[in-house]
Amino acid sequence: MDAGSISLLVLLLLVGYLATGTVIFVSIICVSLISLAAFLDFDAHRLGATLTRIMIRSSSSWELSAIPLFVWMGEIVFRSSLISKMFRGLSPVVGRLPGGLLHTNVIGCALFAAVSGSSAATTATVGKITLGELRDRGYDERLSVGSLAGAGTLGLLIPPSIVMIIYGLLANVSIIQLFAAGLLPGFLIATIYSGYVAARCIVKPQLAPRDGVPEVSGRAILDLWPIVVLIIVVLGSIYTGWATPSESAAIGVATALALTAIHGELSFKLIRESLIAAVPISCMICSILVAAAFLSTAMGFLHIPQDIARLIGGLNLSAAQLLLLLAVFYVLLGLLLDGISITVMTLPIILPLILAAGIDPIWFGVFLVIMVELGQMTPPVGFNLFILQGMSGVPILRVASAALPFFALMCLGVLLLTLFPDIALWLPSVLFQ
Repeated sequence: MDAGSISLLVLLLLVGYLATGTVIFVSIICVSLISLAAFLDFDAHRLGATLTRIMIRSSSSWELSAIPLFVWMGEIVFRSSLISKMFRGLSPVVGRLPGGLLHTNVIGCALFAAVSGSSAATTATVGKITLGELRDRGYDERLSVGSLAGAGTLGLLIPPSIVMIIYGLLANVSIIQLFAAGLLPGFLIATIYSGYVAARCIVKPQLAPRDGVPEVSGRAILDLWPIVVLIIVVLGSIYTGWATPSESAAIGVATALALTAIHGELSFKLIRESLIAAVPISCMICSILVAAAFLSTAMGFLHIPQDIARLIGGLNLSAAQLLLLLAVFYVLLGLLLDGISITVMTLPIILPLILAAGIDPIWFGVFLVIMVELGQMTPPVGFNLFILQGMSGVPILRVASAALPFFALMCLGVLLLTLFPDIALWLPSVLFQ
């Protein structure tokens, strides 16, 4: 049986498991075991030995420790007043711009993304603070929800990013360079979003009433300092070479706890609740990574990546054509799977193709993250849409419709990134030459 047929059977088997409601971790393990047993005649002893070896090797990676620490840091900030203070400081600054307080969605998401690493956490945290305020002030509901749906995905792109850590581990590339590569594209997309909001409100000022905007004051500006300090400490420790991503995550947790203590909010209850929330998320991500390592090994035994690489290589696609094909492929996957699952299940096959086409793996990491972000805005598994639907009470189809312009704007960002790859590669080349 050729690689194409085996790949199709493996994919159908995986889809079948997922359709039954089986969790991702179990689905991937079962598909890997069945594939090795059916196509390579692995017996139970060899299957068990292979699975045990891969689980021990993949779960003992030092870089993996960054994931639970960054998740915990985001949960600490989420449960403190640091975020509400940030918006109190942002409101008078952006209130005078065309679009007014709508820009707090975009800028707030960009700032919180720099201390969270999670798209869902970014959307939920910012939405909890802004949606009700914008509604009470008479801002256009469609633009409020749409801008938050788009900007919330920046939690995956602006470092520290959990998906980037996963990509770096699986692709064996520098996580620090990936973080640096994501900065400018993240702020570029945020700028495009804010530009669109401003343009819409210039054309139609009633979308963003200007009444009740607070005056700029020194006290309001000072409300921004805790988040700015946290961002500088986390990213600064990475880019100056003082700390690895895992060490910077630990530094970030300590800084977040110190900031909550300074504000008189540090308590056993906060620590307990943040840990209770962070542990299940971290375990889920790490278990999927272990399963993905086993799936990657199984595909290596079956020679699927190499055979598919030769198959696509025979099509004589240019790098641009390959990227266009992969873009469509990832957007379709985004209809069905979450970003972490997309990354871990496709990378063993896709990465050899990328390397063979001469595409920089650091640049492709940014491209992949943006494709995953697009999936967060596409139903039926657009998690950001469901978060916003639950928080705003707006029907899911209206939420998806409101997010559509921002989906298109992110596609524009991908086009600019493809035409000008130095948007992603310039900063890593300057910092780590």
